[in-house]
Amino acid sequence: MRLPLMIAMAASFASLASAPNAAVPAQIIPAPAVDTPREGVFHLTVRTPIIVPPGDAEARAAAHQLADLLARSRGLKLSVREGVARPGAIMFQRGAPQGEAYDLEVSGDRLVVTSGGSAGLFYGAVSVWQLATEVAGRGGVDIAARRIEDAPRFAWRGLMLDGARHFQDVEFVKGFIDRMALAKLNTLHWHLVDDQGWRLEIKKYPRLTEVGAWRVPAGPAAAADIDPKTEKPRVTGGFYTQDQVREVVAYAAARHITIVPEIEMPGHAHAPIVAYPELGSATPAPTATSGDWGVFPYLYNVDDKTFGFLEDVLTEVVDLFPSRYIHVGGDEAVKDQWKSNPAVQARMKELHIASEAALQGWFISRIEQVLNAKGRRLIGWDEILEGGVAPSATVMSWRGIDGAIVAAKLGHDTVLSPAPTLYLNHRQTAAPDGLPGRGQVIGLKDVYDYDPMPAALNPDERHHVLGVQANLWTEHMRTQERVALMAFPRAAALAETAWSPAERKDWKDFADRLPAELGRYHALGQPADETALRVRAIASPDGAGARVSLLGAEEVGEIRYTLDGSAPKASSLSYQTPIAAPLGSRIHAQAFRDDQPLATASEIAVDARSIRTRASQDLKSCKDGLVLNLEDDAPVRGDRARFLIDVMNPCWIYQDADLAGVSAIEVAVGQLPFNFQIGKDVENIKFRPPATPDGELEVRQGSCEGAVVATLPLAPATKSQAITVLKGRIAGAAGPQNLCFTFTQKSVEPMWAVDRVTLIVGGRDDR
Repeated sequence: MRLPLMIAMAASFASLASAPNAAVPAQIIPAPAVDTPREGVFHLTVRTPIIVPPGDAEARAAAHQLADLLARSRGLKLSVREGVARPGAIMFQRGAPQGEAYDLEVSGDRLVVTSGGSAGLFYGAVSVWQLATEVAGRGGVDIAARRIEDAPRFAWRGLMLDGARHFQDVEFVKGFIDRMALAKLNTLHWHLVDDQGWRLEIKKYPRLTEVGAWRVPAGPAAAADIDPKTEKPRVTGGFYTQDQVREVVAYAAARHITIVPEIEMPGHAHAPIVAYPELGSATPAPTATSGDWGVFPYLYNVDDKTFGFLEDVLTEVVDLFPSRYIHVGGDEAVKDQWKSNPAVQARMKELHIASEAALQGWFISRIEQVLNAKGRRLIGWDEILEGGVAPSATVMSWRGIDGAIVAAKLGHDTVLSPAPTLYLNHRQTAAPDGLPGRGQVIGLKDVYDYDPMPAALNPDERHHVLGVQANLWTEHMRTQERVALMAFPRAAALAETAWSPAERKDWKDFADRLPAELGRYHALGQPADETALRVRAIASPDGAGARVSLLGAEEVGEIRYTLDGSAPKASSLSYQTPIAAPLGSRIHAQAFRDDQPLATASEIAVDARSIRTRASQDLKSCKDGLVLNLEDDAPVRGDRARFLIDVMNPCWIYQDADLAGVSAIEVAVGQLPFNFQIGKDVENIKFRPPATPDGELEVRQGSCEGAVVATLPLAPATKSQAITVLKGRIAGAAGPQNLCFTFTQKSVEPMWAVDRVTLIVGGRDDR
């Protein structure tokens, strides 16, 4: 597994003074409610015992969690014993704070965690470990004396893991749960069902997983990847057996995390309808699960047999998941099939239901009755409000905060989970090597700055806000490691919002504590995305040389750089304004926070090619419609190119391109499958007609309506599923000019994309 944080970071932390400063706030994320530094230190050594009350199994579990963390991160193997208070020990004891709250007292002769709740003891153990890892390294450590009084702000502190779009195995899910527990998050919303896959074994309906758990990925590359065993295209997918689910649920419960399963209805039902066509509302029913993303039109029908199926499914779900809440989705249910289905319309007439929106309300209410009869509560996305729903239903607000406001004012409990800020499928950085995802950048500070308590609610209504949740939709997270990288470190920002008092939140303070948190990830071998914290460059021609802008770690740290080939240090030159650099230069740059490195150093080559090259992520989208950072579909195995593309308007602008002396242009292009379910909106995607059968890439000057200054035929690129480099002459006025890149083609399939653009001076490719 790739460890994104550099090995040298540990040495940097270890170089700090070994004796902690008692005046420094605890380097804990999420920040504790009350942190009172005191004089003195507690000496943690390999001989330090961990003592728990006799017969207290939950206290022993918390103590073993602490011992395990210390062994893995510091190499300290401490013994856990039952006994009474003694000097020099770490002690767990029962006391006044209840539930998830705890007190932590650190003095010169002992360290004591106190809570009346088992969860409180567990979170106290996590905080002790965090205090012991403020400075990275192996062996013993001094912990500054202090008193911490801590309790969570919200009861629901969640992450949603989408296993339907891309499947994650049991070991990954367990590791994900471990990381949530260390962040004091307590709710895993497990998205097990969607159009692209059904991931939960239902014994009464085996075809749900036999058929609905597998699909062929989109695109000709996957279609050509033939499995020799079946002589058909290789499928991807998977599902969880009921025994595996019970194992994961128990694993989460031991870490004080509740798993809330989601079984989507009435929409996002493509996969189950493929397995059991009689459940659907359209004829003919789909015959295979799909590799498309977006909103499918397939809805469950509303006859009694379908409700019998759903009740059977929920019966097995309730047996597997002891959660108080069962999530039923309810979002993005396009009603066209209900409108055109005679049986559905007859049912509406029979029930005196006037609209399809009201029919969905009736549908959800009927399911709620099933769940209530089983002693559970229904939770769904904010669309469940539109058709009317019982007051006992809980609303998860994803379309901004309006759903939460309406829900709370109507007396519904609500969880804030608004897009785009808490949708961690958005890319974290504009860097070309950023992970695939939604195009809008949602950085660490964007997540941190969000406050989930709507100002429009009065004090009584605010009691209905259960908490906050961030969502990991995995359409563009092809690997498990990418799921972890997209989640962390942004999940740490969410955790502080969910746990710490609103008045305790402070971005500068959080950023100061971030290096220690990154060090903990490194110590445990846990992936975290450093791309947004790594320095990148945008260079432009400047006379005979270049002007280089350094970007990265915006609002988190400061950039230090060198021009002599040496590695950056905290004392190196501080980047303030663009650097004038001669061609042939190599700039080494790195981001620091309080003299501690945030990510690996970058080496930036300054040459005639790099200063006139822009990746698609460096180009501007023309209209900013459905902008996605997409990964190529080829090769099937191995690294793939990534393109930033506006699916509704594939068009790129190279701003202020200096055409002085430029005679040729080189454009790397790729082709993508158009695997987006966008309904009739596809008709709004317009292209200029091609002049040749395979189409062209047109380059226009000034604007996308300006004069054509280069035309590059696509014929060579049609022969490859990977990147093809097109090259041709370019004409046009010298000086800073906007260049617009668009493709001519007859349809959206395939979808052509620009990978990178290079302007070439004098017909040469100088490096």
